[in-house]
Formats: sequence, C-alpha cells, structure tokens
Amino acid sequence: MKVLELQAVYVMWLREMKKFFRSWSRVIGMIAMPAFFLAFLGMGFQSFQIQGVSYSAVIANILIASWGLPPNLGPVESYWVAKIAGSIADVVAQSLGLNYTNFLAPGIVGMILLFASMVAGLSILWDREFGFLKEVMVTPVSRLSIALGRTMGGVTTAIMQGLLILGISLFMGVKVNVPTGLSLSAVFMVLISTSFVCLGMAFASRMTDFQGFMLIMNFIIFPLFFLSGALFPLSSFPSWVQTVAYFDPLTYGVDALRTTLVGIGGTMPLTTNFLVLIGFTAATLLLATYLFQRSEVD
Repeated sequence: MKVLELQAVYVMWLREMKKFFRSWSRVIGMIAMPAFFLAFLGMGFQSFQIQGVSYSAVIANILIASWGLPPNLGPVESYWVAKIAGSIADVVAQSLGLNYTNFLAPGIVGMILLFASMVAGLSILWDREFGFLKEVMVTPVSRLSIALGRTMGGVTTAIMQGLLILGISLFMGVKVNVPTGLSLSAVFMVLISTSFVCLGMAFASRMTDFQGFMLIMNFIIFPLFFLSGALFPLSSFPSWVQTVAYFDPLTYGVDALRTTLVGIGGTMPLTTNFLVLIGFTAATLLLATYLFQRSEVD
C-alpha cells in the first residue's frame, strides 16, 4: 500500500466539493454573519479614528497649512476653515481607501476562513456517525491520503467562502490591491485555512459527541477571532492583551491580509507573518495526520 495515493486524495477532495455545492443554505448561513459584521460595523464605525488608518486629520492640517492663512483668524473664520478642510480631507481619505471599512474587510475575510475551516472537522463526526468513515478506513488506502484529501477539501471550501466575503466587500467600496496584493493574499488565505482545518480535524479525530465538539470549537474560535485584531487594531487594547494576541496565529494571518489586500493597518513584516503561519500550519498538519491515523471508527 502506498503512503500517498493521489486518486484517493482527489476522491476525498471531490466529495467535499460536491457536499459544498449541494448545501448552499449552509454556505449562505455561514457567510451571513460575517457579511452583517462587515456591513453594520463598517457603517457604524466609518468615522472611527484608527491609528495608521484614518488620515483625515493629517490631510486637513496639510491643507490648512498650504493655504497660507493669517494666524489671527477669528473663531468663526477658524471654524469654517477647519470645516471646509475636514470635508475635503474626508473625500481624499475615502478616495484613497483610508477608512474603517477597508481596515475591517481583511479581518472579516480572516473570520470566515477561521469559522469555515474549524467547522470542516464536523464532517468527520458525521461520517463516523453514519458509518461512512468506517467504510473508508477499511479500504486498502492509506489514512494519510484520506486525511490529506479531507484537508484539501476543507481548505478549498473555506477559501471559496472567503472569496465570497471579499466580493461582497468590493461592492461596499473596499479598495483591493490587484493583482499583486490579491495574489499574495491568496497564499496567506491558504495557510490560514489549512492550519485551522487541520486543527478542527485534530479535535474531531478524538471526539464522538457533536455538542461537545461545537462547544470546544466555540471556546477556541471566539478568543482566536477577537484577539486577532480583526475588528480593532491591537494598539487599542491593554498591553497584556496585546501580549496574549501575539500568541494567536490568526493575528499574523489578519495582519498579512491587511497588508496585501488593502495596504493599511499592517503592523508586522510579511516575512514574520509568513514564517509564523508556515510553522503553525506544519505543526497542525502533523498533529491532524497523527491523530486521524490513530482515530477509532467504531
């Protein structure tokens, strides 16, 4: 028996694809919450001042300085000068994509990648419940091939959902760097989804209870999401929260997506983000493969 059989990998991947395209209600339900986050948070915090993102005040000061106004303006004149400069600065900032919606969009893409990837492990529990997993395990196919096929299927479906959210954000006016930024972001999307699909598979390989799996997933997903800086910059949190956030692998994924997709809000070099995600992906892939090979199907 071969260690890795490409036909088995393809079959398992194809099965996940068919399940995905036959259950659009699940897909719509999964992307609905991130879409609402993007729409309502984006509108509600449109004027939110984010360090390194909102440059309206800086642009307004530059405009006022360039006008060469006399220093002894009265309060009424100063008010209207600031009002006009602020309005022009807002238009300029919006045209350059320097607003909260652009800051938020990559975080929401990271959110859907996290949610969709971790929940992909649920299919293992369903297959164990209905006997499909046992039928697959007793075939003369290596468990490594089965695990890799499932992983690739979960990664593909998660990325497709992430691209759906990204498409929605484009209709909301988010400015994406194409084609270079989009190409680089695809690399990080693959790393994010692969690592969390593997993490979900690792938990599912050792569990048999649906409710217990979902409780553990929620216990893991939400801290990872809120600590990643997907909604707000890490600089707005206390220093001890920032320290904890740097142990969150999604932090590096969201930071990389911001840098590549919109070019604003990134706080770490892409090389650092890439190395951390590569290391985390390799660790979770090895863990998921090991636990899946040792999993019981009875």
